[in-house]
Amino acid sequence: MRSYVGLDIGTTKVAAVIAEPDENGGLKVVGVGHAPSTGLRRGVIVHLDKTVEAIRAAVGEAERMAGIPVRRVVVGIAGEHIRSVNSRGVIAVSRGGSEIGPDDVARVVEAARAVAIPADRDVLHVIPQEFVVDDQAGVRDPVGMSGVRLEAEVHIVTGAHTSAQNVERAVRRAGLRMEAPVLEPLASAQAVLAEDEKELGCLLLDLGGGTTDLALFYEGAVRHTAVIGLGGNNVTHDLAIGLRAPTEAAEALKLRFGCALAERVDPDERVEVPGVGGRDPKPIQRQLLAAMIEPRMEEIFTIVHREAKKNIYGDLLAGGVVLTGGGACMDGVEELAERIFEMPVRRGMPRGVSGIREAVQDPRYATAVGLILHGRERDGETRMVEAPILTRLSAPVRRWLGEFF
Repeated sequence: MRSYVGLDIGTTKVAAVIAEPDENGGLKVVGVGHAPSTGLRRGVIVHLDKTVEAIRAAVGEAERMAGIPVRRVVVGIAGEHIRSVNSRGVIAVSRGGSEIGPDDVARVVEAARAVAIPADRDVLHVIPQEFVVDDQAGVRDPVGMSGVRLEAEVHIVTGAHTSAQNVERAVRRAGLRMEAPVLEPLASAQAVLAEDEKELGCLLLDLGGGTTDLALFYEGAVRHTAVIGLGGNNVTHDLAIGLRAPTEAAEALKLRFGCALAERVDPDERVEVPGVGGRDPKPIQRQLLAAMIEPRMEEIFTIVHREAKKNIYGDLLAGGVVLTGGGACMDGVEELAERIFEMPVRRGMPRGVSGIREAVQDPRYATAVGLILHGRERDGETRMVEAPILTRLSAPVRRWLGEFF
């Protein structure tokens, strides 16, 4: 029985989730592992050996829990090197009688993919958004329709060749085989978003340690993706400087007492800050801690809001904003996001799996869970995470696109 392993190589942690098919045709989680990550900076590997050690530790823990060996993994990729663009391709229908077939769909998607990509970049995803048959726009499945002109609108995601290569090298040195990398916000979206949110329009925000990843959906398809080089580590750094405390102590204070809205904190509540260089610890108001966190979180949300507005669908997000990742666990973060985005905000928890669900019922495991779902779908057993629109295409077209991209 084939098992699926999602490997989230993050800036602050490496997480591994192992799942197997269950009797109902779904996936059940049988193993979970995680390890501190110190070999990455802003989502990009800067120390290969430390990254390899973290991968081995996380996968080893998951293997011991599951009781099965791991050979292949589905890996997430992020970092400031990620770029995305929307493209359009046009072809003349070749079949007799002007009936559109799977080959025509394949050709038009390939035509849309033919954009100028620098030699130092790799295409990670080509995600169809919609098709246009003659002058009829918004077509989900053109196969079988009549027409002489077929257009496709696609979303293309690219990444730096060296960054993807370093991820693959780290996985290989850890004794594993990496399947094609998946953009992390797309994986997270698969784990936490509902179909009606994607249809109405929503913004997924993955608040990680080194980066903040976003994916904008509308009418069931991804319309925009981006990676912002700010995350939880920036908050920790601000606390370490402002409190004159060791970085490890600042991180612990953030995780235990952090709040993204100072007004939510009782002014009389106090916390103890460890001293630097053996100095005595000192008590401070917890509200002061929140006052240092709030500006940085506000900055991150403001930059993301500006990035989302670059897309024409940025003002049409009836489904609101969904926060996931480690930063989504912080108290007050939903309320602050609602003020910045001026729309409903919720915290996204991984869904779509059974088994030891309580082990992954945490926003920090959204990407890893999404990766196992993506791995399952790449086998053609359920929908493809890359393009929700493909679920409405005929089975031959889905298989072809799944194999080609």
